[in-house]
Amino acid sequence: MPFKIKTARFVKTVYSLDQLPKQNFPQIVFAGRSNVGKSSLINTLVGQKNLAKTSSTPGKTVRINFFLANENIFLVDLPGYGYAKTSKKEKKVWGALIEEYLKEAENLKGVIQIMDIRHPPFESDLGLLEFLSFYNKETLVILTKSDKLTRSKMIESQRNAKEILKLNENSLVTFSAKTKKGKDQILKWIGSLIKK
Repeated sequence: MPFKIKTARFVKTVYSLDQLPKQNFPQIVFAGRSNVGKSSLINTLVGQKNLAKTSSTPGKTVRINFFLANENIFLVDLPGYGYAKTSKKEKKVWGALIEEYLKEAENLKGVIQIMDIRHPPFESDLGLLEFLSFYNKETLVILTKSDKLTRSKMIESQRNAKEILKLNENSLVTFSAKTKKGKDQILKWIGSLIKK
C-alpha cells in the first residue's frame, strides 16, 4: 500500500527545545529559505489548503511548528532561513535553536530540504545540506515551483542543482503545488523512513 496522509492537524509551536512534544512519534522535518514554498508543499502533502500558514513577516520569528499526521507522525516546519532583513542576532538565535534540534531530536527520521527551482542553490542551502550530511541525516531535496519553468529550463535547473549539491537521482525531486508533480515520490520517501 502506498503511504498516504489521511489526517493532519496543528499541534504546537515551539520556541525552545524544552517545549518539544513529549510523544515518541517519528519526525519528518521541512527546512528551506524564506519564500521557497514550504507551506504550500506541506499543505499539498496533507491535502489541506491552510494547515501550514505562510508567515507575513518571513525570517522574523524563530519558531518550530509541529503538525501531527495520521495521529502518529510529526511533520516539523522549521522557520525559513536566509531572509535578507533578518538581523545578525536573530540569525544567531535561529542557528542555535535549529542546529540543536536537528542534532538532538531522537525521533528525527529525515529532512526535506526545499529550494526554489528558479534560482541556483544559495550558500545557506549548501551549508544546511553539509550540516545534515555531517550528522548522517536522511535528506531529500525538493525543487519547488517547477510549473513556473518550461520543461527544458526545468531539466537544466534540475541538472545544475544536482551538480552543485552533489546529489544522486534519488535524493532530488521536482515539485509543483499547482500540478501536484512530485507529491507521490515525496510521500513514498516519507513512508519508507517511517517503516525503518
